Amino acid sequence: MLSPIDHRPDHPPISDSDADSDDGRPESQRARHADLSASIFRAYFEFSGRSSSATTPTDLSKIQSFLTSSSSGALSCLICLERIRPSDPTWSCTSLCFAVFHLLCIQSWARQASDLAALRASTRLPIDPGKASELSLWNCPKCRSDYSKSHIPKTYLCFCGKLENPPSDDPWILPHSCGEVCDRPLKHGCGHRCLLLCHPGPCPSCPKLVKSRCFCGSIEDVRRCGFKNFSCNNVCSKLLDCRAHRCSEICHEGPCPLCRVRGMYRCQCGKREEEKECCDRVNYRCNNPCEKMLGCRRHVCEKGCHSGECGPCPFQGKGSCPCGKRVYEGMACDVDVPLCGGTCDKMLSCGFHRCPERCHRGSCIETCRIVVTKSCRCGSLKKEIPCYQDISCERKCQRLRDCGRHACRRRCCDGDCPPCSEICGRKLRCKNHKCPSPCHRGPCAPCPVMVTISCACGETHFEVPCGTEMDQKPPRCAKRCPIIPLCRHRTNLKPHKCHYGDCPPCRLLCDEEYSCGHKCNLWCHGPKPPPNPEFTLKPKKKKSVRQIEGTPGSPCPPCPELVWRSCIGQHIGAEKMMVCSNRMQFSCENLCGNLLPCSNHYCTKTCHALKSLSSTSVQQAGSEPCEDCNLPCEKERAPACSHPCPLTCHPGDCPPCKVLVKRSCHCGSMVHVFECIYYNSLSEKEQMNVRSCGGPCHRKLPNCTHLCPETCHPGQCPSPEKCSKKVSVRCGCQTLKKEWLCNDVQAAYRSAGSDPKDISKNQYGLGLIPCNSDCKSKIQVVESELRLRKSKVSEVKEPETEKHGPKRKRRRERVQETKQISRLQRVAATVKRLLLAVLLAVAVIAALYYGYKGLLWLSDRMNEVDDQRQRRYHRI
Repeated sequence: MLSPIDHRPDHPPISDSDADSDDGRPESQRARHADLSASIFRAYFEFSGRSSSATTPTDLSKIQSFLTSSSSGALSCLICLERIRPSDPTWSCTSLCFAVFHLLCIQSWARQASDLAALRASTRLPIDPGKASELSLWNCPKCRSDYSKSHIPKTYLCFCGKLENPPSDDPWILPHSCGEVCDRPLKHGCGHRCLLLCHPGPCPSCPKLVKSRCFCGSIEDVRRCGFKNFSCNNVCSKLLDCRAHRCSEICHEGPCPLCRVRGMYRCQCGKREEEKECCDRVNYRCNNPCEKMLGCRRHVCEKGCHSGECGPCPFQGKGSCPCGKRVYEGMACDVDVPLCGGTCDKMLSCGFHRCPERCHRGSCIETCRIVVTKSCRCGSLKKEIPCYQDISCERKCQRLRDCGRHACRRRCCDGDCPPCSEICGRKLRCKNHKCPSPCHRGPCAPCPVMVTISCACGETHFEVPCGTEMDQKPPRCAKRCPIIPLCRHRTNLKPHKCHYGDCPPCRLLCDEEYSCGHKCNLWCHGPKPPPNPEFTLKPKKKKSVRQIEGTPGSPCPPCPELVWRSCIGQHIGAEKMMVCSNRMQFSCENLCGNLLPCSNHYCTKTCHALKSLSSTSVQQAGSEPCEDCNLPCEKERAPACSHPCPLTCHPGDCPPCKVLVKRSCHCGSMVHVFECIYYNSLSEKEQMNVRSCGGPCHRKLPNCTHLCPETCHPGQCPSPEKCSKKVSVRCGCQTLKKEWLCNDVQAAYRSAGSDPKDISKNQYGLGLIPCNSDCKSKIQVVESELRLRKSKVSEVKEPETEKHGPKRKRRRERVQETKQISRLQRVAATVKRLLLAVLLAVAVIAALYYGYKGLLWLSDRMNEVDDQRQRRYHRI
C-alpha cells in the first residue's frame, strides 16, 4: 500500500509576467498548474537523473500536452465538444489515443455502438440476438480501438484506475487523478512499474538501468530499461538459415534477412542446374515431372520435381471401384479395378442432386439437368427450369438498406439487401468535416481530427477536438523568444518569453552618440524586429507573407544640449549660448583682424566666416576669404638695394633683384651693365675691380689738356704736374710756334701768376712766346679779310627771309578753305538724311493705307459671294 504524498510546494507560486492574464482565471490557478507538472515528473526525473528544466522527453509529451490543455482550459470531450471541467466525471481510453471523455458521453456512445453492432450481427448472421448482444463490440470515438460490452465504464475512476470518484477540490492534485503513484505495469513487459503520479496518457519508458546486449549480441552495455534494445552499428555476422553464410547487414532488430548470395544449384530432382540465390536453393524445383521408375518397375513417378524417395506405386494393393462403394484387396498395379454395376450417386456440382448413372470411370456430368421449380430472388416470379439455370425478374428492389437512408437499387434483390456502400457524408458536429464512414444508422462518430494549438515557437502545444478550437487561446510557453532585437541594446536586453505579435519595446535609454559628442537621452527608438504573426486558428485562403524586414526606427532628434559657440570669425570673448544642433552662425560685428596671407597686414573686413582656419579644419558653409592685400611690397631687400620689390605685398622674402644697374668705368669711357643682386653682393673692393674697363684712363689731367696715361683707375689721376707730353706753344698772334714739355708750360703759367686749370684747351700754350716784327703785318691782313666775309653772309640771308613769309600765309589760308568746305558738306549730308527719312515715312503710311483698303475690299467681296450662294440655295 502506497502512502499518500504531499504535493504542496514549499514556497508560494511565482507568477509569470509574460503569461496571458485575460483568460478569466486567477493567477494562483495558473501557478498551480505550472507546479503540478514538476510534482508529477519529480519521481521520474530523480530516478532517471534528468533535470526538470531540460527538454521534455518524447514519451512524456502526451502527459505534458494534457497538462498544457488543462492549464489553458482547452480540455474538451470529443463526443459533446464541451469543455471538461475538473469536477466532471471522465473516462480515458487505455488502448492507443488516451483521449479523455465525459463519463456520461462515453456510456451513451458505447451503448449505442454495441446495440447497433448487435443488431447488424443478428440481421446478417444466423445468431441469436442475445448472443449477438453479448459478443457485440464498441470502439473508442478517436482511435477506433475495440472494447467489449463488458468494458462499458460504469464508475468514475482516476487515470490509474485505483481510486473511484477521485477528489476534485484539492488544488494541488491533478484533476481526475488520485495523486498517488501510478504503479501501472510498463510496456514491453519489462516487469517494472510506472513511477509517475497518477497521470493521463501512456506511461513513459522504464528509467531503470539494466544490462542488455545489442541486437546481434556482440556488445553488452548498461542502458535504461525502456531503451535497452540498441544497435552497435557493427556488422551483424550472425549465421544465416542456410548455415553457410553470415549476415552482412548492420546490427539490426528482428531476424536476419534471407541469404542473397548467388551460386549454381541443382533442383530437387537433380535434372537441372541454374544460378540462384542461396535462400531459394532449398525450394528450387524445376517444372519437369520426376519420371523416376517406381518400385513396381511398370510405372514412373508422376509427381513434380521433389526430393527424397518417390514412394510405392499408387496403383497396387488396395483398390475400389470408381464410385467407391466396392473395395478390392491385393490388386496388382497393372490390373484395372472392375466396375461395381451400382448407381454412381456422387454429389453433382449443383450441390443438391446426385449422379443418377451407373458406376463409371471419369468425371460425372458437369451440369445438373434435373428440372425443378425456382423463383426469383425477390419471389415475384416462379418457373420450372433445369437445376443449373437461375431465374430473375426485371424489377428493382426499393427497400431501404440497413443505413435507413438509401434504397436498394439491385435488380430482383433477395431478402437480404447488401449493406450500403456509399459514404455517409453528413456534417459532423465540428461543422468543419463530413463523416468519412460508410453509410450507417444512428449518429455519426465524432470528428477524429485533432487540432494542434501551439505557441509561436511551436515548442509548447496541445491538441483539442476539431470544432472546439475557436474557443481556445494559445498556450503559455516558457521558452525564450527566438527573435533577435535590432536596436543597439540587443546585448543588454533581458530575454523575454515566446509570444505572438510584436516583441515588447526596449525600455532602455537610446544613449547613441551624436557627431558632436553628446548622447541621446530619449527612450530607445531604434529599429524593431519583424513581429510574429498574430494567433489565428484558421489561416486565410490567401497565403500571408510574413514580414521579413523589421520596422525601421526613427532617427535621433537634433542634439538639445546647450553649448557655448563662438562667432563665425572665431573671436575670443564673442561666444553665445546656443542649442548644440542649431548650426546658425552669427557675426560679432567686430573687425576680422586675422593675419592676411601676406603675413604683413591684418584683415579689415567685418567679422566673417573664415574659408579655412587650418589645413585640417572643416570648411564652413557660406565662408569667404579675407581681403586680398594689394599694397606694394615695402620690405627691405637683402642685400640692400635702392630698387623696390616689383611684387604686391607677399609673405616671406622678396625675390632677388634682377634690375640691370649701369655703372661707368673709373675713367668714364665705358658703361658696364650688372644685375643688381650680383653687383650689390660684391664687396667694395670687388666692385672697384669689376668697374674697371682695363684700358687707358682717358681722363683729362687737372692742370693741363692731356689725358691720364695710367690704366683705368678710381680716384684722382696720380702726379698731374709731372705731365711729360709735348705742347705747341705760340705767340699772341699765333705766328711763332715752339714745342715745350707740358710740365714746363705749367711752370710758365704759374710763374706768370695764372693757374693752368683756368686755361682752356684752345688757349693752352698761347701767348707764352713774345711776338716779333713779322707778327704785326700779318695781323692787319687777317682783319681785313674777316670784314669782307661778314658782309657777304648778310647779303645771302635777306632773300631767305622774304621767301619764308608768304609760305606761312598760304598755309593759313589753305586751312581756312578746308574748314569752310567741310561745313558745307556737313549741311548737305544732314539735308539728304532728312529727305530719306521723309520718303520712308510716306512709303510706310501709303502701304498701310492701301493694305487696309484692300482688306476691306476683300471682305466685301467675300460677303457678296456668300449672299449669291444663299440666293441660289433659296431658289433651288
